[in-house]
Amino acid sequence: MPRRRARALGAGGAAALLAGGGGLLGVRSGRHAEPRAHADGAARSFAPADAGAVLAGRAAAVRSGDRTAFMATVASAPAAFQDVQSRMYGNLRRLPLDGWRERVAGVEAVDDAAGVAVVRVEVRYRLRGFDRGDVARTRHLSLAPRPGGWTVVGDGSSRGFRDDAEIWDGGPLTVVKGRASLVAGDATGLADIARRLDAAVPVVSGVVGKGWAQRVVALAPADAALASALAGPGQSLGQIAALAAVAPSAGGGRGEDRVVISPGTFGRLNRLGRGVVLTHELTHVATGGASDRTTPLWLIEGFADYVGYRDAKIGVRAAAGELRRDVAAGRVAATLPAAAAFAGGSARLSQAYQESWLACRMIADRYGEGTLAQLYRTAGRVPEATALRDVLGLDRTRFTALWRDYLKRELT
Repeated sequence: MPRRRARALGAGGAAALLAGGGGLLGVRSGRHAEPRAHADGAARSFAPADAGAVLAGRAAAVRSGDRTAFMATVASAPAAFQDVQSRMYGNLRRLPLDGWRERVAGVEAVDDAAGVAVVRVEVRYRLRGFDRGDVARTRHLSLAPRPGGWTVVGDGSSRGFRDDAEIWDGGPLTVVKGRASLVAGDATGLADIARRLDAAVPVVSGVVGKGWAQRVVALAPADAALASALAGPGQSLGQIAALAAVAPSAGGGRGEDRVVISPGTFGRLNRLGRGVVLTHELTHVATGGASDRTTPLWLIEGFADYVGYRDAKIGVRAAAGELRRDVAAGRVAATLPAAAAFAGGSARLSQAYQESWLACRMIADRYGEGTLAQLYRTAGRVPEATALRDVLGLDRTRFTALWRDYLKRELT
């Protein structure tokens, strides 16, 4: 899942949102040696159609709830892989699946000596009542010939093939369905997450309008490695409490929205912080995360924070602790934060979010909330300078000067 935008938390001002203030690898099997087939040269005759019948049987078993039939497809596999598949089956049956199928998308390797073929499998599914179309995920399975046909004997990890992460790769799932939310995972506190997301929907709609789905799926794994994998390749959620991501569409469309909860950081937030973070991420879902690549990042993140803090009972100085200390010391930024300031390793990550939030708060205070929303929409179609001129009647120099004065007034 490609990461869209994330709400990062620093160690200082973020303390106002923390409790003290105001296994992906473990569940993968592929560490065993794949068993050798007992038929010389049998793998040489493998064809994708040989796997088709096995995959069709697995999919039918998931849809019908036939555990015996599903586990029969991995009966020749090592016990560790069977355990993983059994847990996966149980998790799939807990999800409100509207359709489930596996199909061979390609043959990755055929090992004549071992009598094993590794196939790339496309999994298609959708979550009933939430997904508009099918989600497509890539998995890998190893198959070997047995009397009567080919059977699944493992995944592809021992040969270097990696699967797309999914929430069913974790421990036994709990699934909580709210009025407008579906929360799935093996972490604790899922009912609370669902309640907060339900409460956030009207807040977000009150600012951005009702022209979005007004529902959301959240994934809450207990394992930090799985949460990072759900966020996308190369992602780490060390400083991030939650993020909005998109699961790829099977039809090549926009994809399906997901909010990924980072178990460590989110677990350290207090009640206020959890509400702010979830409302922030839901704003990204409602606005599409400004995927136009035109909207400046300070406006994307500042707007989401504006909505997140909109109804929160917290003062500006408490919420912007790091930035308040900088301003008090005379260190006021000369320009709005650039995209690089929001990178995970940025030394001023928290200040970048706080500066962006206060820029959007200033617009709402000075011109009205509707004008802020209009600026956000306009900035997705035209360059930043044009949007500032057309919506606010300001050039960037004048806007920056007003913003710097606002920081000093609000934080000193």
